Amino acid sequence: MTQSFWLAFAAYVLVSYALTYVWHNTTFAPRYEELGLYRDDVVYPLGEGSWLIQGLLFAWIYPHVFSTADDQWVFSGLKFAFAFGLLAWSFLILPTAGKGKVNSVSNYLMLETAFTVLQFVITGLLIAFFYRGFNPA
Repeated sequence: MTQSFWLAFAAYVLVSYALTYVWHNTTFAPRYEELGLYRDDVVYPLGEGSWLIQGLLFAWIYPHVFSTADDQWVFSGLKFAFAFGLLAWSFLILPTAGKGKVNSVSNYLMLETAFTVLQFVITGLLIAFFYRGFNPA
């Protein structure tokens, strides 16, 4: 594994952790409380474990699917954000809105869509930045 891989992995995990904490536990905590979505005894290691798995996969996949050309990193990072953000949104947010005990589906969709867009734009650009100029061959 290269330095680019580990920097991309760390960027995804650390940004996801920090953003999740600030978004869900401080900034919008009252809104999530109103939604009635989360259990009282949240099992944080499960979420953290999912970030580790995602970070490993995204850091490995990125240079094989997206351009690492020095002059393309912003565009490639945004393509990554769109592709994997949309995938994450379809796997996580839509099913939860459809089957979860959410007091307001529209509020949940709005909050989580905004979070997912922010998370993947930031992490996509950082991953692309760390892989710019990298030759995967």
